[in-house]
Amino acid sequence: MFSRDNWKEIFETIQKNKLRTFLSGFTVALGILIFVVLFGFGNGLINTFQSFFEDDAQNLIFVFPGRTTEPYKGYKSGRQIEFDNSDLVDIEKNFSMFLEYTTPRITRGGLVSYKNESNNYSTRAVAPSHQFAEKTIMMKGRYLNSLDIKNKTKNAIVGRLVEQDLFGEENAMGKYIDIAGSAFKVIGVYQDDGGDDEERRIYIPYTTRQLIEKNTDKVDQLIVAFKPELGYAGALALDRSLNTFIREKKYISPEDQQGIFIRNVAEGLKQSQQFAGVLQLIVAFVAFGTIIAGIIGISNIMVFVVKERTKELGIRKALGATPKSVIGTILLESIFITTVSGFVGMIIGISMLSSFGEKLKDFFITDPYIDMGMAIGATIVLILFGALAGYIPAKRAARIKPIVALRDE
Repeated sequence: MFSRDNWKEIFETIQKNKLRTFLSGFTVALGILIFVVLFGFGNGLINTFQSFFEDDAQNLIFVFPGRTTEPYKGYKSGRQIEFDNSDLVDIEKNFSMFLEYTTPRITRGGLVSYKNESNNYSTRAVAPSHQFAEKTIMMKGRYLNSLDIKNKTKNAIVGRLVEQDLFGEENAMGKYIDIAGSAFKVIGVYQDDGGDDEERRIYIPYTTRQLIEKNTDKVDQLIVAFKPELGYAGALALDRSLNTFIREKKYISPEDQQGIFIRNVAEGLKQSQQFAGVLQLIVAFVAFGTIIAGIIGISNIMVFVVKERTKELGIRKALGATPKSVIGTILLESIFITTVSGFVGMIIGISMLSSFGEKLKDFFITDPYIDMGMAIGATIVLILFGALAGYIPAKRAARIKPIVALRDE
């Protein structure tokens, strides 16, 4: 245990060597600060990649029709593939044990007006389960239901910004809007975490859209939600099975890459998480490099400090100081400076990350953060190496004979 005299001496030494102490502390604080900020940026990158998928459900498979490029089973190439209501029924029948729900999607753009206000909006004709696929949050009224689909009602769900654009301060509920020449009653207003574009859409029953378009049964794309317990491997297996099933039904060659397109959100999420993880490893490598640079910096400074105090240490030994007390004094000073500076740098780094929030979103860094345990752990590592940096030159100095130390210039 170090005595009060040792602490008094350490503070006096620090007071006499303000610049040296500042440089030592600055090196440590800067190393920890940069580590915390860089590691936080790595977590911010992962947040950004995850946010690309969190807006929608993560157990979705999207199926899009294409145009064939190869002849197959008597059908010529260049054939436009079309989906219809029977495709949904067949998918639900053949894959029922793997699915949570399915929904078609028919997308159209057009002029939407209310009284003297009008604007062009994207209209999506969907089934009620589409609400779960998009994670649509109802602010007013209700979403589409099975009766809307069965009765082909002219009911519409408008986004928050559609209501704001067309109705201003007026409540949109129960009002009629003109969608490309057809009157629809607003039965709900929704919000969506996906941003402004998502909230400037209008949803109507897909059967109503088909009725308007000459009572067709065609759909633009199919959305299939698989059961989450399937996991990543199960989702890929279902993806392949769906691909084979649709190709066989639509007479598309297995080698024809343009006949249909399938996008599996689970696969995209997995790849993005892996990519974000690699980026974080790179950032972490740079951050740990900063820690090492800080360790080298404090080591060089401590070597200089001990060299500068060689004559003083010689006098101490001549007056009876033991090697242990010499090492202890230098070691305590090193640990004290490193500890204070390290935690100061850590606190500043964490405060900087907290202040960024979503300010760096344009740089694909969202809500950067670092686990407190990781920050404290890195600081402790630097403190330990700071102690080691002080111990090695101090031990060497303690071995010097007093007469040799006193001759040191």
